[in-house]
Amino acid sequence: MGAQPQHVTADDGDLGLARRAAAGEIAAFERIMRKNNRMLFRTARAILHDDAEAEDCVQSAYLSAYRALGSFAGDSKLSTWLARIVINEAIGRSRRIARRGTVVSIDHPSEEGGPVHALVSGEAGPEEEAMRSELRRLIERRIDALPDTFRTVFVLRALEDLSVEETAALLGIPEATVRTRFFRARGLLREALARDVDTTLEDAFAFDGDRCNRLVAAVLKSLAAPVAPAT
Repeated sequence: MGAQPQHVTADDGDLGLARRAAAGEIAAFERIMRKNNRMLFRTARAILHDDAEAEDCVQSAYLSAYRALGSFAGDSKLSTWLARIVINEAIGRSRRIARRGTVVSIDHPSEEGGPVHALVSGEAGPEEEAMRSELRRLIERRIDALPDTFRTVFVLRALEDLSVEETAALLGIPEATVRTRFFRARGLLREALARDVDTTLEDAFAFDGDRCNRLVAAVLKSLAAPVAPAT
């Protein structure tokens, strides 16, 4: 029988959560996942171009992270530490997909039935909701169409609001390169959309509601499963 969730009452800071999760406190690890799901999903998707692949990538990365949490010393943000694991996992998956000769379409719409958020505040009727949903999908497709090197920088800087320094450290590239790629990515998007896209990016690639709960549940189920004895 797997460990039962515990009520999180202690320090909710990065190091405190990591230490408690490493000690087997499942509720602490669930807190870590819910705090970082969106950023990690967006990061994986920027590399993999595909919702399902990105979700599976984040799930696998979480399982790897759980086993390595004891090594987290708090020298960086926990989100940055997790993102490095996700990036490595995503790059590995991308290479395996390329070797299989699999082509992932960048033109398919977002997952049907997934959470759709209003792009502006206030209530909206069915027509406005449909328009906003289509606009969100258009933005996602345009981001998908960015060159790989530009897309990852753009997702981290614009969608996740990481600093130039954080993005450079995460991707292992110079800060000047981050600035150049981000500037170029914004220019390409503006050319493609011919509109002001900055006010509509907040809800792109949403990761909450059912999808968030599904990923958390899958990881917790894997952690609770009995480990087969070594042969």
